Amino acid sequence: MRMTDEHGLEWRAREELAERMIPLIGSLKRERDAITSLHGHRLLGLTATGIVDVHERIAQLGHAEVSIEQTLAVLEGVHALAPGAASIDIARLVDGHAASGLALEEYLAEALAPASGAVSAEPTDVVLYGFGRIGRLLARILIAHTGGGSGLRLRAIVVRRGSDNDIVKRASLLQRDSVHGSFAGTVTVDLDTEQIIANGTRIQVIYSDDPASIDYAAYGIHDAIVVDNTGRWRDEAGLSQHLRSNGVARVLLTAPGKSPLKNIVHGINHDTIDAADRILSAASCTTNAITPVLAAIDEAYGVVKGHVETVHSFTNDQNLIDNFHRGDRRGRSAVLNMVITETGAAKAVSKALPQLEGKLTGSAIRVPTPDVSLAVLHLTIERPATKEQANDYLRRVSLHSKLRQQIDYVESPEVVSTDFVGSHRAGIVDGLATVASDDTLILYVWYDNEFGYSCQVIRVLETMAGSHPVVIPARREVMLEA
Repeated sequence: MRMTDEHGLEWRAREELAERMIPLIGSLKRERDAITSLHGHRLLGLTATGIVDVHERIAQLGHAEVSIEQTLAVLEGVHALAPGAASIDIARLVDGHAASGLALEEYLAEALAPASGAVSAEPTDVVLYGFGRIGRLLARILIAHTGGGSGLRLRAIVVRRGSDNDIVKRASLLQRDSVHGSFAGTVTVDLDTEQIIANGTRIQVIYSDDPASIDYAAYGIHDAIVVDNTGRWRDEAGLSQHLRSNGVARVLLTAPGKSPLKNIVHGINHDTIDAADRILSAASCTTNAITPVLAAIDEAYGVVKGHVETVHSFTNDQNLIDNFHRGDRRGRSAVLNMVITETGAAKAVSKALPQLEGKLTGSAIRVPTPDVSLAVLHLTIERPATKEQANDYLRRVSLHSKLRQQIDYVESPEVVSTDFVGSHRAGIVDGLATVASDDTLILYVWYDNEFGYSCQVIRVLETMAGSHPVVIPARREVMLEA
């Protein structure tokens, strides 16, 4: 009984420290446009219990352990220095301070110097053309970023009117989600202006079936980026229709784009985006999940060839019960069957990683789960690997490298797909499932094919708008250790 009491006291003490962090985290976001995280796990919006839980999960996932006391001390120091707009990883600052030999205030002043003059980017208007699974998640993220350093401002959604109470139903779908839970805040409707109001953000609902004839300027929308979530058009000719509407400057497709469109996987080839690119693709969820991992492995071991098998949650283009479908096998019930289908994700990798052109094949199995998928990478590599070496390398990549936003790493015998709902990373390597034997390496990569992909889309949007925040501390190259 005494042990239970001691554990309870310890928990309450940690929770009290976490409570002291909440106003600091909120103030940094509201007043300085600084977003804080622990090894990429965002702190903004978490309860005290949630903050304690993040610390626990970091230790359980094989990351470097960070104490609540260390986090609070660094947060207080960061807040006192009042940095500019930035993405600040508190855990990495804790690690950096421990290795620096400097007093905390001196170390933080040096580490935060790149953000000292950073200012929020001028707002860029964003229009969501289509308001399905990805569209609504993008809306949630954009609303959460309002007033922060993203510089992205959600102004409107474009849909086809489905019923007399269409706008009420759209608002309800934004507020309630069977997979991702309730919206964090309030959602109301202004029927007179046909606007959805979410946490104070007014979102104009525009009804149209013609992307070329909308006068966005009439709604005060100018030089907007239109995010096409419909998948209806995937080539330059179809997507360029958006550019004929008044008020549109650029277009981003949330699906694989056909040549000559650039398919962007943030973290891999986002630096190829330039002002002349008026239409871009954010590739597919699977391409975003596997490309960063393949890039890391190719750099360390060299990929000779490989096969990608995706075990993918069902999507809205499948039938709930058996019925006619123009696609092979997709007419059979998605909730009762595993369905073998095609995927272009493996081939699409080469659009972001040209050195892998012709080296990968791919196939897919749709399974009866609503979200979170799994990619199995069966690779032949140039330099032999062991399981321990490959896992250690990928764990360090997930913590410190330039791919830290894209790759996460987990080691737990208990995790299953639902544990990764809401992950901000493009893909999560399951270290316990890794198989290595000489020139063969098999990796299992989980990915939230809805939310994780949406986070990648937001990163591409930030790059297009020139508003991706300063990263503190700077990410570094991670080398394979002998």
